[in-house]
Amino acid sequence: MNSEQTREILKKVRKIEIRTNRLVTDSLAGQYHSVFKGRGMNFDSVREYVPGDEVRTIDWNVTARAGKPFVKKFIEERELTLLLMVDVSASGDFGSGKQSKRELAAELASVLAFSAVKNSDKVGLLLFSDKVELYVPPRKGRRHVLRIVREVLGFEPTQHGTNLVQALDFVNHVITRRAIVFLISDFQTGSMPSEDLRRSLRQTNRRHDLVAMPIEDARERFLPDLGIVAIEDAETGELVELDTRNPAVRQRFHQIAEERATRLRRVFNAEAVDSLSLETDKPYVAGLMSFFKNRAHRRS
Repeated sequence: MNSEQTREILKKVRKIEIRTNRLVTDSLAGQYHSVFKGRGMNFDSVREYVPGDEVRTIDWNVTARAGKPFVKKFIEERELTLLLMVDVSASGDFGSGKQSKRELAAELASVLAFSAVKNSDKVGLLLFSDKVELYVPPRKGRRHVLRIVREVLGFEPTQHGTNLVQALDFVNHVITRRAIVFLISDFQTGSMPSEDLRRSLRQTNRRHDLVAMPIEDARERFLPDLGIVAIEDAETGELVELDTRNPAVRQRFHQIAEERATRLRRVFNAEAVDSLSLETDKPYVAGLMSFFKNRAHRRS
């Protein structure tokens, strides 16, 4: 990467930081906190009982010594680990509007990472194509988050394809304590889904708290009427010519995309993996907030 490209990446990182700092309000960070609880409660101190306190929290030893009731105070053992798994394969560079799938992934990573940091959690990063390209161990702090955003935006992968199984198996091997794992990908891996992928999703979801975030662009579902066009698979280089003037061709293209999305949703449901689908041309904040609220409600 030359100096001009580096400056451009840093400019994008700064824009994302400014935008996501506005988005990561107390409300969004609070939603994150309510959805992803700590590992338990630790004793903190005692205080005098007030009407309405839970009777089970009374500290009978202190109460006996003081001659009046005292209750125990607990604090949440908060420190969690958030791991962002981001697909940097060639198909992520596609975007038919202002934003590519990879740029949306970087903004999502930023929002999630800043939400985690505001809650004193650690954040790590795994970039993958059809191999593990980069692993950044979990740490805390704003500078660490900015590095993560910079890597997602500017990292130049050595491979073009996608291997979700290898990436998930790497996580299961490297992250030994239970973590929150966000899998951000367009899930374009040829035949979908394979039994190996289902196995890896199942294993990761058992060991960790896995959330899948499929990203797509509208042009991957709907073809405009542009005459004869050549469509290139970014990961394999394969070229296919389509006559988009033909309504049947456009309809079949949409049908195949819908069937693929349906199969993917069914896999997530079958393996009890929570998922949130996102599109490059649509705002994601409301969807993310709704996802957090619904998930917290289901688990309460």
